[in-house]
Amino acid sequence: MITLYGMGSPNVVKVILALEELDLPYEMKPVDVFAGEQFKSDFTKLNPQAKVPVIVDPEGPGGAPITLFESAAILIYLAEKAGRLIPADAHARYTMLQWLMVQVAGVGPMSGQLVHFLRFAPDGNEYAKSRYLTQVHRVYEAIEARLAEAPFLAGAEYSIADIATFPWLRLAGMLLGETKDRYPKIAAWVEMIAARPATVRALAASDAVRGRTTAFDKAAPDMIDKVMGRGRHAVA
Repeated sequence: MITLYGMGSPNVVKVILALEELDLPYEMKPVDVFAGEQFKSDFTKLNPQAKVPVIVDPEGPGGAPITLFESAAILIYLAEKAGRLIPADAHARYTMLQWLMVQVAGVGPMSGQLVHFLRFAPDGNEYAKSRYLTQVHRVYEAIEARLAEAPFLAGAEYSIADIATFPWLRLAGMLLGETKDRYPKIAAWVEMIAARPATVRALAASDAVRGRTTAFDKAAPDMIDKVMGRGRHAVA
């Protein structure tokens, strides 16, 4: 059985979605990020970057155990292990990988930075807020155009590119305000994926693990600084 270490963040939700969609047996091990569990030596042995998600599969390639971090690498591994959610056609496969990289390099980092400067940074960051809001809209515009061409990011088939992107784009209303009129294809795509039985199960599982970890507003100020890499924990 695969062990998934994580909490309720979008990058962890990606992995839960894939495990549920692929019907792969797994157990969830909560990592209490805002209590600092990811900085403990037992966890950094799994991921030296002290970040979730991480999976441990005792039945990895060739039957040998494998530990993996980085959510996109985990998604590729799980899809290849199960033989699903990656298109068989080579052209469609590379199209899928292309849009998976859009999530990894664009949707996630730009959305994460926008959230940081909107919610966690001190006042006086208007340039950063404007920059990251602009970057988020740019990547949304690209995805909107893609979904005007095909039902899913890879084309005709639901894939790990959609799974990687959904946990971020489902938060569009919270991040950008009402977006249905501006991005109707994205809104319809989010609704369609949210209705999948595996998605319903995955979101319930992520809610359950979120309830077993420390909320941001309950965390010690110094631990928040450590997680954010600021204050006395900043390098410079």
